[in-house]
Amino acid sequence: MTPTSKVFYASEPTLDVAEFRRVLVESGLGETRPVDDEARLKTMLGNANLVLTARLDVEGKPLVGVARGVSDFSWVCYISELAVSASAQGLGVGKGLMDEARRQLGPSVGISLISIPDAVGFYERIGMKRMTDAFWFSRKH
Repeated sequence: MTPTSKVFYASEPTLDVAEFRRVLVESGLGETRPVDDEARLKTMLGNANLVLTARLDVEGKPLVGVARGVSDFSWVCYISELAVSASAQGLGVGKGLMDEARRQLGPSVGISLISIPDAVGFYERIGMKRMTDAFWFSRKH
């Protein structure tokens, strides 16, 4: 990413599965997501009702970040992925995606997510409150 590149944030409910997969892999989240199961990735995108993207304002408009969530648009939104390509990490793209989520959801909608251990500091730095009372049923596959 060049220092003069601008990042544009948008809602992209029909995001291409290959682009989504690429950013998951480049971000490091590919280790915890089913990146080799295209049908499952397609279903993940298709059933999300909030898909936000970060694209560079250069030729080809490459995707460098994705926030995917599920919301009732009234009370809460669960962000299931916040993925930023390694080449764009540290440049404000993750914060930009979360700011865009807050803008689109409005002030009356809370946002929750489960962080990977390496990203906890990022969420604290952008002002998210750590919650201790979260619960989880594990996937079987």
